[in-house]
Amino acid sequence: MRSPEQFGTVAFKTNPYPAYAAWRIDEPVKRVTLPNGQHAWLITRYDDAAAALKDMRLVKDRSRAFTPAQATKQPWVPGFFKPLTRNMLDLDAPDHTRLRSLVHNVFTPRIVERLADRVTRLADALLDDALARRRAAQPIDLIREFALPMPAIIIAEMLGAPSEDIHRFHGWSSTIAAADASRWGVVKGIPSVVSFLRYIRGMVSARRAGLRARDGSQPADDLLTSLVRAEQDGDRLSEDELVAMVFLLLVAGHETTINLIGNGVLALLQHPAELDRLRSEPALIGTAVEELLRFSGPLEMATERFASEDIPIGNVTIPRGELVYVVLASANRDERQFAGADELDITRAPNRHLAFGHGVHFCLGAPLARLEGAIAIATLVRRAPTLRLAAPVSSLAWRTGLVLRGLRSLPVSMD
Repeated sequence: MRSPEQFGTVAFKTNPYPAYAAWRIDEPVKRVTLPNGQHAWLITRYDDAAAALKDMRLVKDRSRAFTPAQATKQPWVPGFFKPLTRNMLDLDAPDHTRLRSLVHNVFTPRIVERLADRVTRLADALLDDALARRRAAQPIDLIREFALPMPAIIIAEMLGAPSEDIHRFHGWSSTIAAADASRWGVVKGIPSVVSFLRYIRGMVSARRAGLRARDGSQPADDLLTSLVRAEQDGDRLSEDELVAMVFLLLVAGHETTINLIGNGVLALLQHPAELDRLRSEPALIGTAVEELLRFSGPLEMATERFASEDIPIGNVTIPRGELVYVVLASANRDERQFAGADELDITRAPNRHLAFGHGVHFCLGAPLARLEGAIAIATLVRRAPTLRLAAPVSSLAWRTGLVLRGLRSLPVSMD
């Protein structure tokens, strides 16, 4: 079993599953010290996790949880970070409900399915470039050249952002996601936050100008234009909420899928029998994606929650105001819920994993991530029959940060 001091480090993130398995037995609700020195509670068992994700006493808006004394001890956050606190992930009802309703219809399975042809064409085009590199006998970085650009281009197109900017906003979002809540962590994230917010405000200004144009031309027909219209209605979306919404959609709209594709491909390469099975039975891609989400999902934890009162869970009581993380990666390997939980089985059914959360904060973009992940992995399996790792597994670097779990790069060969 790993020691608590190692929790949250890069070494821990490489393979956290043995520690989680031990904690599910001995300390299913565990108090740990985060890398920034802050204390938090980890909920590691499936049943406890599913209940916690729906527990309205575990709030997203920290101001609703803290006593006055606790509020004075919270880490310093610069004032210009304020717009980011108005995103759906950090709010509770009724604000969360109102904001979610503005974009919910864009991400329904029926609407998302209309993107299938575009996603397929894009996956093929990206793989064409990758296969050209194969002819030059060069390994490729599957993250940078395939897993990253595909979902980033799709969400950029949906919002109306230039596709050539994808590596810029991915760089900013990666830095922000990796920053911790300590004073130094906040300071390190400032340049990326400033650049990202400036970029978003520029996009918003351009859409406002388009809506004000009187030359008879039609304004852009994209999600951002719809959000700007909602902001101009005044009672549906504030300036800060508009900026936070665009920020969240750009970040969450590609980060989860990058990790789904990268982690999923790595898991298949480490389980060649399952990879061969998928190659011979491509119709299994649906259940395969669900199993990859469970086995090595893109989110290690659900985003932070705070106890708004003393909350008993099992033999532990989490005191009011304390930080709580539901560990999705652990819940999805809980033997009480999943037989052979540490085994990859692309035919597993039922598969009630928690990779996208549960309850009112269930991931809004789950249908899009599933579609993109299925098309990307199916295309790769079909068109790269000799796909293999081009570096030892032990040399692969995982990204830092508590919530996301994904690879920095994934060198592969296709010849």
